[in-house]
Amino acid sequence: MPRPPVLLAAVLTVAAGLGVRALTGGAFAKYAGDALYTVLIYALVVLAAPRVRPVMAALVAAGLSWVIEFAQLAEIPPVLRPVLGSTFNPPDLLWYALGAAAAWAVHAYALGRIHQDRPDRG
Repeated sequence: MPRPPVLLAAVLTVAAGLGVRALTGGAFAKYAGDALYTVLIYALVVLAAPRVRPVMAALVAAGLSWVIEFAQLAEIPPVLRPVLGSTFNPPDLLWYALGAAAAWAVHAYALGRIHQDRPDRG
């Protein structure tokens, strides 16, 4: 996957997360933020490994999000709490999975479009 669109997706994901927090509140903002957190991790995985398959990027992003969530059962250093959180919340696991699934769907669609636009090399 070419890096410029992935970088744009990462920037738009951060903007969406900040927008959700600024414009909404409560459970919607929290869980949308959880899903977008995983979408950002997904984009970073694709930036680091542009040839990664969408399913693998989704598994890595969801897995890393879950590891971070379960790490909250232990003591997170105060300096890392703004990024990693501090309180384990089981419903977050579902929202991470949904964020990874959404990113997978967009990535798989985009790859399909890229391959459709390429001429056959037969």
